[in-house]
Amino acid sequence: MDLFDSSLEEQLRKHAPLAARMRPQTLDDIVGQDHIIGKGSLLRRVIEADRLHGSIILYGPPGTGKTSLAQVIANSTKAHFEQLSAVLAGVADLRKAIEAARERRRLYQTRTILFIDEVHRWNKAQQDALLPHVENGLITLIGATTQNPYFDVIKALVSRSRVFELNSLTVENIKEILLRAIADKERGFGLRKVKIDDDALQHLAEISSGDARNALNALELAVESTPLGQEETHITLEIAQESIQRRAVLYDKTDDQHYDTISAFIKSVRGSDPDAALYWLAKMLYAGEDPRFILRRLMILASEDIGLADPMGIVVASAAAQNYEMLGMPEGAYPIAHATLYLATAPKSNTVGAYFDALAEIEKNGAKPVPTHLMDASRDSKAFGHGQGYKYPHAFEGHWVKQQYLPDGLESARFYTPSDQGAEAEIAKRLSKWRGEAEEKADD
Repeated sequence: MDLFDSSLEEQLRKHAPLAARMRPQTLDDIVGQDHIIGKGSLLRRVIEADRLHGSIILYGPPGTGKTSLAQVIANSTKAHFEQLSAVLAGVADLRKAIEAARERRRLYQTRTILFIDEVHRWNKAQQDALLPHVENGLITLIGATTQNPYFDVIKALVSRSRVFELNSLTVENIKEILLRAIADKERGFGLRKVKIDDDALQHLAEISSGDARNALNALELAVESTPLGQEETHITLEIAQESIQRRAVLYDKTDDQHYDTISAFIKSVRGSDPDAALYWLAKMLYAGEDPRFILRRLMILASEDIGLADPMGIVVASAAAQNYEMLGMPEGAYPIAHATLYLATAPKSNTVGAYFDALAEIEKNGAKPVPTHLMDASRDSKAFGHGQGYKYPHAFEGHWVKQQYLPDGLESARFYTPSDQGAEAEIAKRLSKWRGEAEEKADD
């Protein structure tokens, strides 16, 4: 590197975006990932001892620290660290990196760590080209991906790597990162005397959706758009809103707005008003509500308010929750809206609540013993007659036979009464037939 190259690199570092300047330098600088790099963790011990010989894949949403963690490894290892972007590089670039790694090992016995960002963007053939070199240990791969590696990275590569999942950063994590950038005199705005109002800090942290890069970019825009020469740079909520192009919504997750809005949402879905349900859903997501909280409430509603009137309701709600975990935001809004519309337009029934009627009976009168013929016959049939007299329904016409299933004294109890809504109307017909036949035979 000559003098001009050195000068250029120094200029690039000095004028790099805030997110690049504030990139963590050590493991302690990384926020929100203690589950994989906390004190005493396996990965931390391996990195600190410079014994990362096995390949790893770092998986997590954007802005959670995948590249930062790779850079920390680069700063702490004696191995040669090489970086490629799967967006820009192809097999030809990979071949050059492999050949250089081979020469480095042959001449200097130096290991090579190859970091491939967005590794999921390479097709199968490109990923296959990595395999032999990962397998024989010529390179130690660090792959970074925002997509589930078990779906978007070839199985052979995943099986030869240890997958570490990075969590989406919390609002408190983002606030910590922003305050660190404001205070840092070397890489941040410590020399600018930046003051940020609490509501502005909260807004930037919430609207960034767990993406530290997004939050730092917004902070930088807020600071740099303030005229120079002022004794203090004051970031208000209005400035924060402009810098991230999102207006704040009156919505504090600890006060009545949180409870009132989710209440309006659930009542709209229960009341079969898809338009109102979408409105309240949009308000919550726009304000930074945790999508998992919304999905949990939808799964409850799918049983509590729809139940057997549409048995697919709980399936759709559960699938939406699973889809969200794979997609994250903003794409995760699609399955959440999908489930919301499905449940809002589904037939309604609250008969699953019959469980609580059965529970009330037990709480009031105690739990009664199991009738002998329903007991487990595999252990005490000979000695005590357990299970004797049980009629196997499949051995009878229609796969049904009159038989006592409730405890003695509760033979005629009725906890579940199906509604006449949707699929439950058919259940009502079948149950009416079975119960009618049972009562007829009881009379006989």
